[in-house]
Amino acid sequence: MTGNRRDHGDGGIDERSPGHFRLRYRVGGKRFTKSFHGSIGEARKELRRLIKSADDGQHVAPDKATVECYLRDWLDNDTGLSPKTRERYQQLARLQIYPRIGKIAMQSLRPDQVESWHKVLLDNGLSPRTVGHAHRVLHTGFERAVKYGAVARNIVHVVKPPRVEPAEIEILSPEGIGAVRAGLAGHWLRPVVEMALGTGMRRGELCALTWDAVDLAKGMIQVRASIEETAAGLRLKEPKTRHGRRTIALAGITAEALRNHYRDQCALRLQLGMGRPTDTDYVFPKPSSDTFVPWPPDQLSRDWARVVVSRKLPRVSFHALRHTHASALIAAGVDILTVSRRLGHGRPSVTLDVYGHLVDRREDAVTAALDMALGG
Repeated sequence: MTGNRRDHGDGGIDERSPGHFRLRYRVGGKRFTKSFHGSIGEARKELRRLIKSADDGQHVAPDKATVECYLRDWLDNDTGLSPKTRERYQQLARLQIYPRIGKIAMQSLRPDQVESWHKVLLDNGLSPRTVGHAHRVLHTGFERAVKYGAVARNIVHVVKPPRVEPAEIEILSPEGIGAVRAGLAGHWLRPVVEMALGTGMRRGELCALTWDAVDLAKGMIQVRASIEETAAGLRLKEPKTRHGRRTIALAGITAEALRNHYRDQCALRLQLGMGRPTDTDYVFPKPSSDTFVPWPPDQLSRDWARVVVSRKLPRVSFHALRHTHASALIAAGVDILTVSRRLGHGRPSVTLDVYGHLVDRREDAVTAALDMALGG
């Protein structure tokens, strides 16, 4: 199979075996070839990209591409990455990868160089967790390079990232929950805090919640979207997995708090001559006297941090409210699968990774229950 010829960057595709191709193209009178693994459609797309890079003057010979050159091309052009993920990956690559190993050719990078890179980052004061994030970016880039034939294997896979000690998660005690509720009496943060404690929803999910996803009569809400902040502004996105799209039943105290919040929002809107909230209005809009626009998640965290100090509440992050919800369910004996589904985790193993130590604490209760049951 041969593609159309072009004056600058003409090329073709040879199928070596099912799913394996050789891409042929020309740049400035010089011939280049590149191995490629994937479908014929993907091979054509990659050939078009190579030819376009030649036309744009950005072509790098497959055997000469450096780590920095390849990662920049990937992170600038891969439409499969969400804007937030792209920004984070670009930041990690710019700060941790390019200055250390960016000039090394992709095909020349060795496992011992990756290990040395880890050591340099750790010696410079980076935490094992941050080094692990940078490692993941490099690993993902090499996985893509293998897929598209830029390298024969992912040498990053050979090297393990630094071990990260499990972080102790922040959880409010029952007394802490009571202190938060009492301390927020009459405050505009109280409703969203009640929902975070009562549902375990992420802050982006709370900020994206609209009234058409709420059934006040049945005490049910549907999680359909999340708001994330990027350099370009706020972005509404769907859940990453089907498990993220979920229905949550509200406890009586949470449902009552939400009904009170609805009445208060109706009263405020009527004062402003806006009428009752519509289905597409946000349940927790940005705090303001005359607008009902989305509440940026980062601002929600900052608002929470300020009120924690001003009202002398327990000093935990807003995300700790989600952890508190999960820990309360586990302490009550709710099975880990149900907890996982309520939190919107893709797999119960994710829930166990975060909250497994809380499950372990219930072993004494389990053995006591068995003694009672088996002993009659």
